[in-house]
Amino acid sequence: MDTNYKDLITADSHFKSISEKVFLGKRITPEEGLRLFDEADLGLLATLANAVRERLNGNITYFNRNFHIEPTNLCVFTCKFCSYSRLLKQKDEGWVLSEDEILDRIKSYDGKPITEVHIVGGVHPKLDLEFFCEVLRKIKKLRPELHIKGFTAVELDYMFHKAKVSVKEGLQMLKDAGLGSLPGGGAEIFDEEVRNQICGDKCTTEQWLYIHETAHTLGMHTNATMLYGHLEKYEHRIDHMERLRTLQDKTSGFNTFIPLKYRSQDNEMSYLGEVSVTEDLRNYAVSRIYLDNFRHIKAYWPMIGRTVASLSQAFGVDDLDGTIDDSTKIYSLAGAEEQTPVLTTEQLTQLIRSSGRTPVERDTLYNVVQEYSSEETVES
Repeated sequence: MDTNYKDLITADSHFKSISEKVFLGKRITPEEGLRLFDEADLGLLATLANAVRERLNGNITYFNRNFHIEPTNLCVFTCKFCSYSRLLKQKDEGWVLSEDEILDRIKSYDGKPITEVHIVGGVHPKLDLEFFCEVLRKIKKLRPELHIKGFTAVELDYMFHKAKVSVKEGLQMLKDAGLGSLPGGGAEIFDEEVRNQICGDKCTTEQWLYIHETAHTLGMHTNATMLYGHLEKYEHRIDHMERLRTLQDKTSGFNTFIPLKYRSQDNEMSYLGEVSVTEDLRNYAVSRIYLDNFRHIKAYWPMIGRTVASLSQAFGVDDLDGTIDDSTKIYSLAGAEEQTPVLTTEQLTQLIRSSGRTPVERDTLYNVVQEYSSEETVES
């Protein structure tokens, strides 16, 4: 154990047993995770989280070159926290992309070193399993090397029920058509009582976990998210992470965990306001400490802004997502810090370097595409 860590444990004896566990790479309990949320000061959390971060990933912060396609913002569900979607009857306020329009967006990146397209959106009855299988096949024909990360468990649950196929059958069809991995959206918060209050009409916690577990058994990696800063309490966050940690023990199929901050603009829960930056950093730190079997913790910079994303790297975060290219409206419509979310590769590497970290470009599955030295000029 490093001398500085021994000094810290001695200086903060109230958390001595938890600190020793963390520095020795041992798992903390739900009760200990709750104590960290409730009682630990931010400095201690930063030290503990950074110890885990550097044990797993050294001084590296990852990013990738990606863009989003959002096929529609019309949705059959009415999540109270959502500022993005519109009901089907509000079609004048929404959009539905055709197959050709989706493919045109793929073609617009011809000749650019993009490695991932992220496809998510509202749940629309006309955009069904058959439609997306055909779209995926055509995307792979246009650009075989492009990794397609697509469809939240909420979209998939609806899609599979409508097509009258099992989760395993539906996922296999999408995989065969070209789907590479699943994003983590739709998890929101797993506690059933809170979930019922904020998004009670969409897929359940059990269904979300089952879809991701099934994807893992088919050899598909997925991400996991947690929406925080609304009606939930600390115990609900720990419960959420415990369910993810348990599934990860079983499958090892999750790539990364992404805490998503509730943003309050123009939705049914706006009266709640938003939690502070300090709370954001506390949440990143406890997530990094608690999820000992997740290799990566991601800060989604379009949601929290560049400044907080930079700070988060001292609180356990080792991934800042990607270039985005102003291709998503999900958080900008909710009042996120970045209203035009686009960073060049050079800007992203500079953001990482400014925090004393080493930028590494990755692909979706965390294979290294390129490492950058502290002085290296980056081609955008």
